[in-house]
Amino acid sequence: MSPTVTAAARPATIDDVAGIARVLSRSAHEDPFFRWLFPDDELRVARTRRFFALTAGLGYVPAGGTRVTETQDDSEDAPVVRGAAMWAPPDTNPEGRLVSLRTWPHWASLIGRSRMAAFVRVFAEWKLAAPQEPHLYLAALGVDPAVARTGIGGGLLSSGLDRADSERLPVFTHTLDDKTVGFYERFGFRVLREVESPDAGTNYFLLRDPS
Repeated sequence: MSPTVTAAARPATIDDVAGIARVLSRSAHEDPFFRWLFPDDELRVARTRRFFALTAGLGYVPAGGTRVTETQDDSEDAPVVRGAAMWAPPDTNPEGRLVSLRTWPHWASLIGRSRMAAFVRVFAEWKLAAPQEPHLYLAALGVDPAVARTGIGGGLLSSGLDRADSERLPVFTHTLDDKTVGFYERFGFRVLREVESPDAGTNYFLLRDPS
């Protein structure tokens, strides 16, 4: 039996961090950013999972903007997180927590000291490209490949866009994967600019105006 969505996207809690990290790491395995950041194929899944555990657990889930969608089938005792979206509302700064002094040892051991400078440059490119006016920021969106093409990703995205429209906020996101640009364009995003990074490739910065 195919898994069925148990409910609409809901706010994530700290108990969801492991599920969020699992889903986002599985969905991002072939993402150009993570192929660059973690070039070893055998280590990429584990390191990407830890990357998202840090990002979600220390920043985005406590800030209150992350949402998850669960499914359940007859083989599962309880609903399982199958999709996640990490949002930053305009009145929060989840990434401020992620760059505090107490988190740097985590990033250094995960990424490696030799790659930290390049990682910081890419991170700075993202921050410089963000709009100056208040906006909703989509940091990550992913669906477990086991339930791909079931509408979970679109539902998670739409729930954030509905909030943005109700508050008359633009939405900003970015990707290094040109294959996902068309997905976002179907939801009203437009490419704001393309920036070639000497470290990671082409950054696509996208913006959606409120409707």
